[in-house]
Amino acid sequence: MEEVKKTFEEDKRDQEIVYSKAIKAGKRIYYLDVKRNRKDELFLAITESKKKVASEDFQVSFEKHKIFLYREDFAKFKQGLDDVIEFIGRNSDGEVIEPQIIEEQEEKASDFTFDFE
Repeated sequence: MEEVKKTFEEDKRDQEIVYSKAIKAGKRIYYLDVKRNRKDELFLAITESKKKVASEDFQVSFEKHKIFLYREDFAKFKQGLDDVIEFIGRNSDGEVIEPQIIEEQEEKASDFTFDFE
């Protein structure tokens, strides 16, 4: 019985939100939740919540999508996000742009460091 209780408490702690930020954007809300895993390591859970209204009965529901981002991937993710935002900023004049796929380079990602202490 003690083992079951311990497992339940560990699973509950896995769901513990240490820090959270909500970003409202039109019909969507983005939640950036810092959580703690079983190894006591922090990770980021990003949730997109989109309001859906069923037209026939006007019933409101929410569609949710989640991704989990772990500390070892922060630098690569940040670099990729910065690159994409910069690209959109340079090319947002409405013209059609040929798709570009830029391969991720390990050297680029290693240029960034994060201090979480």
